[in-house]
Amino acid sequence: VQLQASGGGLVQAGGSLRLSCAASGHSFNRYEIAWFRQAPGKERELVAAINRGGSTWYTDSVKGRFTTSRDNARKTVYLQMNSLKPEDTAVYYCAAKSVILTARLPQGEYDYWGQGTQVTVSS
Repeated sequence: VQLQASGGGLVQAGGSLRLSCAASGHSFNRYEIAWFRQAPGKERELVAAINRGGSTWYTDSVKGRFTTSRDNARKTVYLQMNSLKPEDTAVYYCAAKSVILTARLPQGEYDYWGQGTQVTVSS
């Protein structure tokens, strides 16, 4: 599967952005899709994930602010980011792994990656 992330940009603190991760290829509905971010000088961080069944996982720092969802018909996963903070500034990536229905969430390791999209939150 090939992934393409989009939707990043510059936004003021408190604002919102919606990222999209569009996939090509077959059997999109078999994949867990994850969102990572990497800020300058920091390690890559897993932010959110959504499994085949639509269950979701979030890292603590974004709970209540970020929501991930999927549209299997469009082969697209979204990351709605609200109440953005300057510390959310990073390059955001989506990643995928084919999983079984009962797989744990998140997998943590992924086989396919999209290019990043820059999110910048000004104070």
